[in-house]
Amino acid sequence: MDISSKTINEIDEAKQIEDLKKIEAVFFVSGRFLSMQELISLTDLNPIIIQELIENLKKKYDRSDSAIEIVEKNGLWKMDVKQEYSGIINKLATGNSEFSKAEQETLAIIAYKQPMKQSVVVKIRGNKAYEHIKKFFDLGLIRKKKMGHTNELSLSNEFYDYFNLTDSDTGLQESLKEKSTEE
Repeated sequence: MDISSKTINEIDEAKQIEDLKKIEAVFFVSGRFLSMQELISLTDLNPIIIQELIENLKKKYDRSDSAIEIVEKNGLWKMDVKQEYSGIINKLATGNSEFSKAEQETLAIIAYKQPMKQSVVVKIRGNKAYEHIKKFFDLGLIRKKKMGHTNELSLSNEFYDYFNLTDSDTGLQESLKEKSTEE
């Protein structure tokens, strides 16, 4: 059987399309920033190919006037909704949130007052705050630092990534101030 160069090109092109779909699926399902090492282990692809695929995905979303984009931050990548559509996403997220109202209030207090002692959070929010803090820590949203008999709590970088914020985002501080004055 004679394999022509056209056939080889067709096979290469089909492989590239399949690899692009693979990395796109990984980004879609993860919902968070991924390192090159994570992308390699999830896709079994070479880092040079992954880098090329990420660039191709960026171009694909730019060309198609998509509401989706690939965001890069400190050598990490994730699929996200473009900033101009974040209002829609925030409405959707507040509709049926993965955090209860009590958990949201606990997280808002930590975010607004950080760094703060865990014992103070529990004093303000009650014993249920222990469960909330554990959940936030397990999700990587907060950091704990041992301080005597308690922990000092502060927001992690994952918090800002999770809520699509920058740590200098004044909107976060303003919305937290509004929330604390409503109570």
